[in-house]
Amino acid sequence: MYNPSHNLIIGHIKRHTTIYVFTIILFLTGIVFGAILVNSMDFVQKQNLFFYLERFFTQQTNDGEVISRQDIFIRSLLYHIKYLSFMILLALSMIGLPIIWIMVFMKGFVVGFSVGFMVSQLQGQGLLLSAISIAPQNLLIIPIYIIAGSVSMIFSIGLWQKLFFKHHHQEILPPFIRLLIIFAILMVFTALAALMEAYLSNTLMLEWIKRYNG
Repeated sequence: MYNPSHNLIIGHIKRHTTIYVFTIILFLTGIVFGAILVNSMDFVQKQNLFFYLERFFTQQTNDGEVISRQDIFIRSLLYHIKYLSFMILLALSMIGLPIIWIMVFMKGFVVGFSVGFMVSQLQGQGLLLSAISIAPQNLLIIPIYIIAGSVSMIFSIGLWQKLFFKHHHQEILPPFIRLLIIFAILMVFTALAALMEAYLSNTLMLEWIKRYNG
């Protein structure tokens, strides 16, 4: 059956394959640098950071949930909405392209550092903790930010082309409307990711903390 929406998506990806590949590489580079930073930390720095992590575990065990699931959901959702909204503003500006690159890199860096630190301190248990506390929501979050970064770059590059190449007659309004629609859809998916973080990852993490401290 003919599916125009599917064909539009495939066509869009084919036209901008280079940008999507660049964004993925940028994200993966951030993950690698995050893991490298963990390995470059000295013993005292790791112990100081792990002290705060252990104190959080203790608070969760002794005092119950320090932050309620509803608060986690709201904070996570607002964080992602603010992050994506800032990307839109950067895409609309003529100087925002390098900052978009930094934002994509930093998302990968945070994931790489978080997983790397847990594994370096807790070995196999750290890998398990990463799998239950970081992986579930990031199965959605990572594609969301890769798509957001890519479409922001595409729009920003289009603005530069219109500015410097007078023969480039691409209209601004249709791409702008598409940009807003894509980001609106991405924000809906961030709500699902926030739900996963608040109710799935948090529940699994609390169970792990009870066993770890038990």
